[in-house]
Amino acid sequence: MSIGIKPTAGKSLGSAVYHGTTTVGLVCSDGVVLATDTRVTAGGFIAHKRGKKLLKIDDNIGMTISGGVADAQNVVDTLKYYSNLYRIEKGRQMPVRAAAQVVSNVLFSSRLYPFIADVLVGGVDPTGGSIYNVDFFGSKNPEKMLATGSGSPVAYGILEAEFKEGMAAAKVYPLAAKAIIAAMRRNIATGDHFDIAILDRQGFREVAEQEKDKLLAQFTSNS
Repeated sequence: MSIGIKPTAGKSLGSAVYHGTTTVGLVCSDGVVLATDTRVTAGGFIAHKRGKKLLKIDDNIGMTISGGVADAQNVVDTLKYYSNLYRIEKGRQMPVRAAAQVVSNVLFSSRLYPFIADVLVGGVDPTGGSIYNVDFFGSKNPEKMLATGSGSPVAYGILEAEFKEGMAAAKVYPLAAKAIIAAMRRNIATGDHFDIAILDRQGFREVAEQEKDKLLAQFTSNS
């Protein structure tokens, strides 16, 4: 099962890898915002309408996943382990850059038989907010604005036009929702609903369902 990257060539329908995702990461003046849709597909089949692609690693770090679910969850579990270990040994939370490096090391070490996972690692530490995109060969790139997955071209159309560095999270998370909703309307493998998390000095918190329903109604009616 997977989210975000198409099935491997030659696999039968019975063993098709699930795919289909749009994820967004934005750096704000007071933290970061991460967002994803919730649809999981296998070819033309919608395998799950509320797949969880936005995950908490620690109070200061979150992660979005696309690609093979088993592969991505393996990477998530590994990062959680090392994040907890770092907090126990050092007495403080793991820096975001270090978390991204752990993911990079895991993916690079398996490059000859790669994990099919493309992830965003974002969060806050004493240096401020930051987001890294790590692909399935372990390449690690810091960015202020990112989108991945099959709906990312649509999401970038919204983000390139409206996102500006230095915006506060209160203004950024509705923009992230707008980008995901646009992808839901224009990309067949993206849909059903979305999740958004804000990470700042107060920690990791997800936007409530009631607020997400308001954003969905607002941007659906305006499009």
